[in-house]
Amino acid sequence: MVPIDNLWLESADPSMADMAAKRELDSVQPDELVHKVKRTEADNEGGPEVVKESGSGNILSDFQISAVLSDSAREKSIFIHGKLADQEAVVILEKTPIREDTLGEIFSGSRLTLDLRNDIYSTYRLQAPPHINEIKTTVVCPATQKHINKYQRQQSFLLEETWGDYQSITLPYIEKQSFSVQWVYNILEKKAEAERIVYEDPDPEVGFVLLPDFKWDQKQVDDLYLIAITHRRGIRSLRDLSSEHVPLLQNLFQKGKEAILQRYNLSASELRVHLHYQPSYYHLHVHFTKLGYEAPGCGVERAHLLADVIQNLLSDPYYYKTRTLYFPLRADNGLLSKFKEAGRL
Repeated sequence: MVPIDNLWLESADPSMADMAAKRELDSVQPDELVHKVKRTEADNEGGPEVVKESGSGNILSDFQISAVLSDSAREKSIFIHGKLADQEAVVILEKTPIREDTLGEIFSGSRLTLDLRNDIYSTYRLQAPPHINEIKTTVVCPATQKHINKYQRQQSFLLEETWGDYQSITLPYIEKQSFSVQWVYNILEKKAEAERIVYEDPDPEVGFVLLPDFKWDQKQVDDLYLIAITHRRGIRSLRDLSSEHVPLLQNLFQKGKEAILQRYNLSASELRVHLHYQPSYYHLHVHFTKLGYEAPGCGVERAHLLADVIQNLLSDPYYYKTRTLYFPLRADNGLLSKFKEAGRL
């Protein structure tokens, strides 16, 4: 999936090529994004990717709008389908968060226009200084029909997956897709993003790396979002976990919290530490977010608290190989179609 930063469509069945594209584009600062066009292979399942630099100051000046795919007033974002230089394109516009360190300049350097005053209440239109009033812009070009479908507003469905369903439907689908996690291995082997690592335990069995998720701009801790990626390979998701992995999970849980306390001065009681099922990519990773920040995918239908996962495995060594799990999928998800074919939806 290509990047959406703070609006990351967790249920959109991203391919690993998409995830790699997200990591590359989201590492670009917002004011640089308007000078880049992301080019992906037409099959969207891997292969070389090229970033084409624009010589003009605004590559979007000739963007021809075809349709609004979706928008969110809450997230202050909009997804637009159109054409750029005669190629299909998707443009994502997202208002950047208001940061505490810019409040003084917003109050002193902005222009106010009164809209309404009634007793003690008044509302204004505020025009902030241009360098504060940014819109993060992501361009996907040439965009395939997969991209267009992925960003289009779609209905979601809650699936019920037994262990038998996992073995007969989900696992064959995952294996057939052959999702690549090479970008994960590049991080673990310090071939990419080494400078972004916040903490590392190098132990090959229970170790991990901790680094900021690209959904977090790292400018304020209220929306803190970090990912812990295990050094141990071959663990795809919750379904692969057993009591054998408890030392790994406990080590990650404890040392991850300690690293965040030391680096960001947030205590364990201020954190939400969880796993997703289904995950966005099939290599074991754990999400650390600030409690109170409604991070994408933190809802009860997808997030599993790491503390609960550890307790479940201590109570039953094969808990996740026997339990029925629930997770949401969008209408265009390939796995959803497999469940329909099997008569499970």
